[in-house]
Amino acid sequence: MFEFYLKRWNLQVDGAPIVTPGSHVLPVRLDDAPAMLKIALDDEEKYGNRLMVWWAGEGAARVYAYHGDGLLMERAMGRRSLMQMALAGEDDEVSRIVCANLARLHAPRATPLPPLLSLQEWFKALRPAARREGGVFLRCLATADELLATPREQVVLHGDIHHDNVLDFEERGWLVIDPKRVMGERGFDFANLICNPDLATSSDPRRFTRQVEVIAQAAGLERKRLRQWVLAYTGLSAAWFLEDGDIPSAEHQLQVAELAIHALEDAA
Repeated sequence: MFEFYLKRWNLQVDGAPIVTPGSHVLPVRLDDAPAMLKIALDDEEKYGNRLMVWWAGEGAARVYAYHGDGLLMERAMGRRSLMQMALAGEDDEVSRIVCANLARLHAPRATPLPPLLSLQEWFKALRPAARREGGVFLRCLATADELLATPREQVVLHGDIHHDNVLDFEERGWLVIDPKRVMGERGFDFANLICNPDLATSSDPRRFTRQVEVIAQAAGLERKRLRQWVLAYTGLSAAWFLEDGDIPSAEHQLQVAELAIHALEDAA
């Protein structure tokens, strides 16, 4: 799978391949500089590659070459990790770093947009889950419908911002990888930073309250609307986890949804 691109771009293998459901990634060297070769296997990854090209290295890893399903981009060589920082109690700093990065990603570009999906399309999985599961899912769906019916500040979104998709590129700073292909209200992109299921503390009520405040201030977001986006997104994320048979992760997301519900009711 890699051989075609290794020859096309005259690359040298520099590590073991990384295999995910949507792509195969290989550390390589380009003219002795570290890089990553990514081969997209599904449509989401293919469209994500095109979005990486569109960002042109502003807020995202720089793309060196792009052809077919293959993407050659700069490799993150820094040792810092936002996940490790968050686990060490540095949530405030992590949130401010990501907010600054998203401000760069959300800025308008002069170049034509790549193919994108609307948030309405992105939220399709929530509706059947709400009909089937009821309960908190219905509240998540109602909130999502309210937000989607009153869109604000439409931007090109990353679509999957979490602690392991913003990496340390040393002198180039913190940059994103692995975007989706979504356009919609910018507040959506901050929700997963609060409810990331890979971060065990995301269901901690004190952390939830604190990070809503930090992110709202750093990103210039209305607190109520940010809480609503968290509620909508946790329902969608839980629906996706149920589709994959991952019940513990779905239950974790619903715990965060409950935090958002209580926060919205307390602020009413």
